[in-house]
Amino acid sequence: MNERFLRFLAPAGVLALLLLAWDLIVRINAIPPYILPGPGLVLSTLVSDWGILWSSLLATLETTVEGFALAAVGGVGLAILFNQSRLIEHSLYPYAVILQVTPVVAIAPLLLIYLPQQAAVLACAWIVAFFPVLANTTLGLNSVDHNLADLFRMYGATRRQVLWELKLPAALPHMLAGLKIAGGLALIGAVVAEIAAGSAGAGSGLAYRIAESGYRLNIPRMFAALLLLSLAGIAIFALLSALTHVALRRWHESAITRES
Repeated sequence: MNERFLRFLAPAGVLALLLLAWDLIVRINAIPPYILPGPGLVLSTLVSDWGILWSSLLATLETTVEGFALAAVGGVGLAILFNQSRLIEHSLYPYAVILQVTPVVAIAPLLLIYLPQQAAVLACAWIVAFFPVLANTTLGLNSVDHNLADLFRMYGATRRQVLWELKLPAALPHMLAGLKIAGGLALIGAVVAEIAAGSAGAGSGLAYRIAESGYRLNIPRMFAALLLLSLAGIAIFALLSALTHVALRRWHESAITRES
């Protein structure tokens, strides 16, 4: 119990010191709010502009969740195909790597030309989140103990039984790790695409509000929107971490060790 309390208290103390230093720097140097607003002004702007920022946050989260869901289904499904057919893996995996290493900030303007705005934003969220799920699930499926696989086959198990009863359960920790990474990356992809859409004069998400606030020198609103984005990312990571813990706590070493 003391260790858990310390885990919460230490980051909270660091955050309090950073906020205090931020406020002192703004006050002592008399920095105008259009350059650097103080934390109090950011919080008051968050309250006063809550209606606009909340609706924009919901639009961004909707895109993030949809992109994450597509990445999860597509990444796991393609990883299963890779595991069942080396030909498919060798044929398609290089293109998945190319998709991953190409910066999404360079892809977003092109997608906005060829796709409707919402579809382009969703595609960016999917592109960024897809590869971690695919790579981690593929690694997990290929890392199953070959002796156990041979034992299954020796007892007459079919390829489908080996997949569903051995490989997928054994690959679950890798799969969940990929999903945990993909959750935050889906938010990043949505934000990048929304900023690109905002540069073109369209958009309704939270990143569009950030770009709009920058153009209007409404820096307090920009900081408030950034705060909401950070909190959304933390919430996504915490939710997926809790899901990972619940799924693994009864049998996987990482979760058992943490619980003890």
